[in-house]
Amino acid sequence: MSVVDACKYASKERVLENVVNIDKELRKVGIENPLIAVAALNPHGGDNGLFGTEEITDLIPAVEAAKELGINAVGPVPADSVFNIGKSGKYDAILSLYHDQGHIACKTLDFEKSVTLTFGLPFIRSSVDHGTAFDIAGKGIAGCVSLIESTKVVSEYAAKQHSN
Repeated sequence: MSVVDACKYASKERVLENVVNIDKELRKVGIENPLIAVAALNPHGGDNGLFGTEEITDLIPAVEAAKELGINAVGPVPADSVFNIGKSGKYDAILSLYHDQGHIACKTLDFEKSVTLTFGLPFIRSSVDHGTAFDIAGKGIAGCVSLIESTKVVSEYAAKQHSN
């Protein structure tokens, strides 16, 4: 969806639903009390309404509701720092509020080995993170690193899920 639609989509109810789902799926792979960070939508986390009110009206209430459910959630954490903090290992997961918010950080870290895992289905779905690559399809120049990494990572998570 477009960024404008994604911003509208980031309601308290949807953010809470996603935090609950992340908590449930991480527990399935053996993380007993995952720490989940919710990325802020606006610059500087909205600066108390100066740069938008979505943090006040939706994100903070969603995080508080998650805590009331016993979920170890924090945020909203400003998006310009949440991924760097996450890279240090502080968080078990970061909820990005729109596609490129998370993908820019991930692809900057390692474009070829970044993958997408989809939990909550009857199976764990994996895919390469770079998209369809239609611009090079059929030219014999595509690499295989992303596909191999996607297969490897989903295998590791599936094994963890079945052992718990």
